[in-house]
Formats: sequence, structure tokens, C-alpha cells
Amino acid sequence: MRWIDAHGSRTDYTFDDLDAQSSCFANVLAGLGISKGDIFFTFLPKMPEQFFAFLGALKAQTICGTLFSNFGEDALLDRLGASGSVGIITRKSLYKKIARIRGQLSALKFVILVDGDDDPGNGIISYARAMAEAGDSFEVQPTSPDSPSVLHYTSGSTGKPKGVLHRHGSLVGQRATAENVLGLQHNDIYWCTADQGWVTGTSYGIIAPWSLGITQVHYGGGYDAQIWMDILARERITVWYSAPTALRMLMREEEDIFTHADLSALRTIYSVGEPLNPEVIAWSRRLLHRDIHDTWFQTETGAIMISNLPGIPIRPGSMGKPFDGIEAAILADDGTKLADDEQGNLCIKAGWPSMFVAYLHNESAYNSKFRNGYFYTGDTARRDSDGYYWFMGRSDDVINTAGHLISPFEVESALLEVKEVAESGVIGVPDDLLFEKVVAYVHLHEGCLPTKDLEIRIRLHVSNRASSIATPQEIIFCEGVPKNKSGKIMRRVLKAIYTGEDPGDISTLEI
Repeated sequence: MRWIDAHGSRTDYTFDDLDAQSSCFANVLAGLGISKGDIFFTFLPKMPEQFFAFLGALKAQTICGTLFSNFGEDALLDRLGASGSVGIITRKSLYKKIARIRGQLSALKFVILVDGDDDPGNGIISYARAMAEAGDSFEVQPTSPDSPSVLHYTSGSTGKPKGVLHRHGSLVGQRATAENVLGLQHNDIYWCTADQGWVTGTSYGIIAPWSLGITQVHYGGGYDAQIWMDILARERITVWYSAPTALRMLMREEEDIFTHADLSALRTIYSVGEPLNPEVIAWSRRLLHRDIHDTWFQTETGAIMISNLPGIPIRPGSMGKPFDGIEAAILADDGTKLADDEQGNLCIKAGWPSMFVAYLHNESAYNSKFRNGYFYTGDTARRDSDGYYWFMGRSDDVINTAGHLISPFEVESALLEVKEVAESGVIGVPDDLLFEKVVAYVHLHEGCLPTKDLEIRIRLHVSNRASSIATPQEIIFCEGVPKNKSGKIMRRVLKAIYTGEDPGDISTLEI
């Protein structure tokens, strides 16, 4: 691991270093009596201790959950309380949030502070002291493929988060897709920008690449276009995995940032988190001189299911084709397989290696996701006659206007093709005549003004690119579109803003 902190300082950790540090942490957990099957969380910004703790917990066969460092108290209470977590590693600035809800966390026995001192009366453990006293040799016990491993919570973009439990056998699917979709090779320098609080950050920012012996770059700072381009150039990154949100942000920057960057080592760019708008691919082809390969998977799938696979032509806007061994289908609500180009439920045949094994303490919700041997993803899509899949929206995001089903993503993609539009978010809201009307939140590029003429041009463009039915009945110009750290537009927040209702937990928002 090449660690680059927010100030640009670099530290290299060999695999031997990672082994020793994670073994120390496994011994720390064992010394606290945290053992096989217990639930332990990390609640840290991206920093080396995040990786040592995660790997150490897996060695100890502790179920490791990762929490996004921007979570608020309600989000923490939901996850720590519902899971019955016995321990957590965090830092002092973040512990303040936990301290305010700790009285409601009866199962939480230990808090390990990476930058704090021991406080035995409150179950607070000094990371530095405990690691110094722990040995760096740990005998990993035989681990079955079905041993529980990682606990992630769904992003909450459409409802209350659920605890998604994975198993050690997930490694098979994660490793195979890193090798055959991301195309990782022994000498690659790989950078995944995802936060470890989300499934991409663990599946493809820890487990899969390191299982192949790949060198990873991890950066502890936030988004900065110039710094990102400097990292790509200086570190000679060969494979870059990022998110549509980040790529759309890059599109808003001055072009000379990209034209002056030496990206000669960069072989491939991949994207995940939300469907990749065709306009982003066109921008990358023009300025970065590379395609961006979209990939699709979910917290529940654990690994890439569908992608623009190496060696097949990219169709901008398409999710691509299923990975080898993955059987995808477009099904009606009654389970009937739909014909090509018909929109329906995107489903995956159950039994893939990285399939989640439970919604923690919620068996009924888990069972409801499976029908007749298929996992219903909650996404809607269509498949074309050449076997490419096209994302249409979440099943509960699809807009029903005058009896026509409209994909918010389809309208958003059309809006982004208007040169003045930087970002867009599209929702359906109740309407007495149409049942639902299409409402578009539009964020303009700096220097562009919202005018009546621009509204007319936007409507005409959407009408021409999507359909007259999809044309927004209302356009709201705004300063930004709410989205979470994994890159998903938070349409429930937009709906709450529009209706004046409570948006619920917004601690995951990245505005």
C-alpha cells in the first residue's frame, strides 16, 4: 500500500507490514475477548489504521462492519444498536458522536481510539498502547467459505438501511472480477477512490486487489481535481476506479488541468456507484483520451455482476453485459421473463459466490428479495437484442406519468447534454391530472444564468432525446444536487425538499 496523506506525504507498506500490523490488531481483539462471530465496526476516515483493523478483524473471524466517517448520531445508533456491535475503532473527534448515544448501546463494550489514552472505566482502549503490547504473529484458524465476514449497511437512498451480511467465500467472486473485469495484473498500480465505509471500498479497495498481490494507492485527502491528476501522473496509476459523481465534478473543472497531466501510464478507467451518463464518457474520450467502463453491483451482490467488459464495444449509457457465471434476467413482477427492450425488474440468478447471506436480524426482508430462484435487485432495466443491459432506475424511483413509466436516469442523462447543465436530479411528484409529474432539479455551470429561454431549450432537448412524455413539467434551478458518498443521487431528499417533508437521515450526503 502506498499511503498518501492529505498533505501529500507518502508512506509505503509492504505486504509483510500489512501482515504484521493486521496480526497485531487480531491479537488486540483476542485480548479483549472479541472473537469469532462477534460484530466489530471501524468508524474512521481513510487512514492506515482503517486497513490494519479491517484485515485484523477478518483474521480473527470477527464480523467487520465499516462506517462512513460523516455518519451522524442517528445513523450510528441505527447501525451499532441494531447489529449489537461489541466494539468499535475510531478517533477522538468522531467518538464525540458515539459518546452522546452510548447509553443506548448496551452491547458496546469497547471503544479503541487511534489517537487517545486508556480510560478503563468507560471501556476506552488506547490503540497505540494495545498494538505495542500485542504480538505481530497470529495463527489464523481454518476458515470455511460460509464463515460470516463483512457487514455493510445499504446506503438508504430509498429507505431505512439494512445490515447486509457477507461471507469469506465472497473472495472468490471479488478476486475473479478484479482480474477479469478490472483487468488487474501483477505490476499494476491501482487506485480506487471509494471510501471504506461502502462496499466498493472494501471489495475493490481492500480485498480483491490485495488478494492478487496488487499495489494500491490510497489517498487520505478529499476531492481536488488538481491533486487527483497529480496522483494519477506521479504515481503512474495504471487502473483507476472511481464514481460518476467524482467524474461529473471533474467535468466542471478547467480543461487545462487534464490536458497538462501526464496520464501515459493510465490503461483503464472504471466507474461504479450510479449509472454512468453517456456525456461523461464523451468528455473522457475528448479530454482523457480513454473510455470509462461502467460497472454495476450492489451492497447485496458484493462484487461486480454486470459491466462494460474488456474486449467488448462500449455502448455509452449501458451497464454492459453480465460477468462470466452470472445469469441476469429482466423479469415482470409475476416472474415472467420479458422480451428484449422491455423494461422490468433486474434480477440475478441466486448462488453467485459473493451473494449476501442475510439482512442481519431481518429474515423476512431477506426472503422477500428472492423469488423462484432469482434475486430481485430493486433496480429496473432493459436488455437489448445484443445482450447489453440498460439501467432505467430504482423500482421505487420510476416515474408513472399519465400511465407512462419514465426513468429518472434517462432524463438526467439528457439534461447533462445541455451545455449549461452541470448536474441534475429528477423525481416524480404527485399530480392530480397525471398521477405523477416529472420535476427536474438543475444545477448550472458557473457563469450560466437560469432564464426562460434556457428552460425552453432544456425542455425541447429532453423531448428530443428522451420523449415528450419525459419532458419535465417543472424545472427548479438549484445550487447542487444531494447525493451520498457512494455517488447515488438522493432522490428521496429531493422529494422531501419539494414536498416540505422531513428528509430523514442526511448524514451520508455529499453536497
